[in-house]
Amino acid sequence: MGDDGVLGRLRLVSLSHVNDPGRVSVYPGDPPPRLETVATLERDGFYLQTVFSGEHTGTHWGAPGHFTPGGLLADELTPEDLFRPVVKLDVRAACAGDPGYAVGVADLQRWERRHGRIPDESVVVLWTGWEERFGTAGFVPHPGFAPEAARWLVETGRLGERGGTGTDAFSPDVSTDTTFTVSRLVYRRRRISLEVLANLAGLPATGAWVLCGGQINKAGSGSTALIYAVLPPG
Repeated sequence: MGDDGVLGRLRLVSLSHVNDPGRVSVYPGDPPPRLETVATLERDGFYLQTVFSGEHTGTHWGAPGHFTPGGLLADELTPEDLFRPVVKLDVRAACAGDPGYAVGVADLQRWERRHGRIPDESVVVLWTGWEERFGTAGFVPHPGFAPEAARWLVETGRLGERGGTGTDAFSPDVSTDTTFTVSRLVYRRRRISLEVLANLAGLPATGAWVLCGGQINKAGSGSTALIYAVLPPG
């Protein structure tokens, strides 16, 4: 198909942070990432690094088995699970005044009054502003969804079987919820969670799709990832 076709007019926005161990926020208790040079051009004729990282370090997606006993793991998901419609809620103003802000049902309904119904089986992404804090001590505490908002998304069918949640912070849960109520709701079915996203200014409020890459580990709980927003022509 030529450049005048639909594919030639699609736009991609990277929603991933660079994997830079010197500038990465690591979830408390997770292993720190490392990049080690194991081959050089001068010595070996080629350049190669070894990557050491947890599956949920930096920009990543999670599979249902991350929280759900018997839930699907990374190698049991299909490409359709990782390519979903996406919507973005800009909650930066509320979060700036409250690092523990919990996005509620009223926030979701306000978004729908402005943009229309959240498409079924979408990934619902929170733009909290925390992407600007990545790599700093200020990454925690962080905002997230209120449990009642997650229940509303689940019970009204917005997340459906192949939808999910997303955020530029560590987790869809508010960081003070050590029981991970929202994560447990999201991962209860065939859904994903996208976390530590970047460049959300380039993601429109609605009308785009999200494409999740990354290495598919055997029995993986998820994967560090290249995550792209696929924007329609326009």
